[in-house]
Amino acid sequence: MAKYKFKTTRQISSNMKLQSHGKSKIEDLFAHSLWHEGIHYRRDYKALPGKPDIAITKYKIAIFVDGEFWHGFNWQEKKKRIKSNRDYWIPKIEANMTRDKHNDNLLKEAGWWPIHFGGHLVEKNTDYCIEIVKYMIRNRSDFTE
Repeated sequence: MAKYKFKTTRQISSNMKLQSHGKSKIEDLFAHSLWHEGIHYRRDYKALPGKPDIAITKYKIAIFVDGEFWHGFNWQEKKKRIKSNRDYWIPKIEANMTRDKHNDNLLKEAGWWPIHFGGHLVEKNTDYCIEIVKYMIRNRSDFTE
């Protein structure tokens, strides 16, 4: 996979460095909800491509809680709404999307199931997202036991 190098102004670069790249409140909400359901996991599992936010190692399920803008959710619609610095943001987001697909393929080749949830979906419908994970665990159990 090609590495992308984006030219940025010093101000944009400074602003991006200030962004938190740690656990978000939404990731915490989701992780605590999984734990409450008795689902054990690892956070920020560096041993896997893409460093999933949550890895359920027993069932080989890799969960990503993605920011909708950064990962191109509903991209064809949202791309039209970018008004400033389009020459920077559109290739940047599309490179993120390409990287996500590449990492998903690597995970699948290694026998993992990647799941991506948008942050807003997790925040507004946490129970629904948990049910999807439980469904996948049930289906995955058929193959692992």
